[in-house]
Amino acid sequence: MIELKPITEDNFTDAFALKLAPGQEDFVSHPIRSLAQAYVYRTQCQPFGIYAEGEMVGYVMVIYDYDIPEYDIWHMMIDESKQHRGYGKAALDLVLDYIRTKPFGDSDRVALTCNKSNPVAQKLYESKGFAATGADYDDEIELAMTVEKA
Repeated sequence: MIELKPITEDNFTDAFALKLAPGQEDFVSHPIRSLAQAYVYRTQCQPFGIYAEGEMVGYVMVIYDYDIPEYDIWHMMIDESKQHRGYGKAALDLVLDYIRTKPFGDSDRVALTCNKSNPVAQKLYESKGFAATGADYDDEIELAMTVEKA
């Protein structure tokens, strides 16, 4: 069973211990960088550990952009030793459930970016209803979807 647990003083070092597979550093930032961003944006974001059977197997952050407004999914990653077990797919479902509760503001738009060289992640996002918006940022594309309120 997969669950999301907020990153706190009790588990942030577990997030620091997560490892990206070789070559994935080009696709996603490590949780250390992401948690620094979470501190800066603390009034509009929630970082989560992704847990399987009580063990942190990944990390993801949800941030609310008040200017657009929209929810953004940042830095989703699964530890290299835990990949290919369906954890990312299950975690994405939980993230979308969390966003449906509108924890920071009333927006139905959810966006994320995906490295153009990461077809595995792009396929996962598209399987959940995300579609390319046409926005292009250097080596990443933006994907977005609409979610209904919980």
